[in-house]
Order: sequence, then C-alpha cells, then structure tokens
Amino acid sequence: MTTFVLVHGACHGGWTWRPVAEILREQGHAVYTPTMPGLGAEDDRADVRLEHSVAALVDYIAQRDLHDVVLLGHSWGGFVVSGAAQRIPDRIERLVYWSAFVPLTGESLIDLCPPAYGDMFRGSAQASRDNSVMFPFEVFAAAFMQDASEDVMQVVHPLLERQPFHTMDDSLDLDDWARLELPSVYLKSDDDMALPPGEFGWDRFVERLPEGTPMLYTPGSHEAQLTTPETLAASFVEAATVGIPVGSRRG
Repeated sequence: MTTFVLVHGACHGGWTWRPVAEILREQGHAVYTPTMPGLGAEDDRADVRLEHSVAALVDYIAQRDLHDVVLLGHSWGGFVVSGAAQRIPDRIERLVYWSAFVPLTGESLIDLCPPAYGDMFRGSAQASRDNSVMFPFEVFAAAFMQDASEDVMQVVHPLLERQPFHTMDDSLDLDDWARLELPSVYLKSDDDMALPPGEFGWDRFVERLPEGTPMLYTPGSHEAQLTTPETLAASFVEAATVGIPVGSRRG
C-alpha cells in the first residue's frame, strides 16, 4: 500500500481532500492531508511567505517519520511539494503534480498565470485587511468547479480561506529540485479550466519534469477532489504505481 501526502491548492485546506482520503484509506493506503500556514480559519496571513509553507511541509513529514512518500501537489501545491522534496529527497518515493504548477527557480505563481490573474490577485490583496487573496465566486464557478451545480458551488465557495498573497508572489530556489530529477508523474483533469489552454495551460508543465515523465489524465474539473472523488482516487493510485521512466534518478 502507498503512503500519500496530499498538498492542497490556493485558498483550500486539508479538509478539501476528505472524500478522496476516505476512499484511499478504505483501500488500505495511508493518507495525510496537511493544511498549509495561513490557511487555517484562525491563522494570521499578512506575513506568511511561500517559504513558510515549504518548511511546514518538511516538518510535517519529518515529525511523522514518513518514508517512501508519494507527495502530491494540486495547483499552487506544486510549489510547496517541489520546495519540500529537494530538502527531504530520501523520504520521497515520487512526486505527483495534479493540475499543478511546476515552477523553476525564481518563478512565482503570478509569473506563471495569465496577466489578468495577476491583476486579480494583486487587486484582491490590496483590497483586503491582511494582504490576502480570494477567488471571486464568478471565477470559481466558471473555471474551477464548472462540473457542479450552482447550489454545490454556493456551499463550497464560502468554505475557502483567503490565501496569503506572499505565497503567490514569492519564488523559490529550486536548483536542487531540478538537479535531483526525482521520479515524477503529471496528472491533468480533462475538464480543468482554471488555466486557459495554450500558452498558459497546464500541459506545458510536464516538460519541466524529468525526460519521459508519464502524463496521465483524469475526469473532472479543477475541483475534482470534491466533484468526482472516486475517479480521482483511482487516478492517484494509478499515478502512484505507473512505471517510472528509465534514467530517472535521486541524485
């Protein structure tokens, strides 16, 4: 059985994995779902940096003495798993990026988004009291969870937490991550519209992973962990077990 550590996307928390985690645990897998700093209901946000999220994930895995981990990042979580993996490569079995950013050294999430998204994030942070960001309901409904009914969207959207802005405009030094070429898989949701196809689409990121990295597909939207958890759980198991290309290495 597999040890999964699932890292959520922006404005989410560990709670968002509950449907998928329950399915995986019923199959005998160990599943851990940390919430990153600044995304708890009572957390301060103004001074939370991307580095704090990376350090928190490293500590989370080390404190639980987890090994042979399938470390999976969703969306913004791709930054966090990349940064953490280069610090504890001996604990990582493989990385899975599910509709996730795969950054390089010096790149922020805003750098990797369409310019209109960057403007939206900056405007949201400037209008906030604590330098934080929230996806407007209209954007969430049209591009993130379009495969759910509006009633469901109206329930889920208020559960989201505001994202510390610095976790979106900070970058990381990922030279060690690139050098290690950790075994990786890229998984994309078929109907994910959170990034538009083309120049800023999700497909470009598989090319940043080690040569021959498998590219897998799963049904559903960017919020498939809530809308199609059964098929997403099956895709996570596939991503955890698919053959890793010859030549991938850990150092």
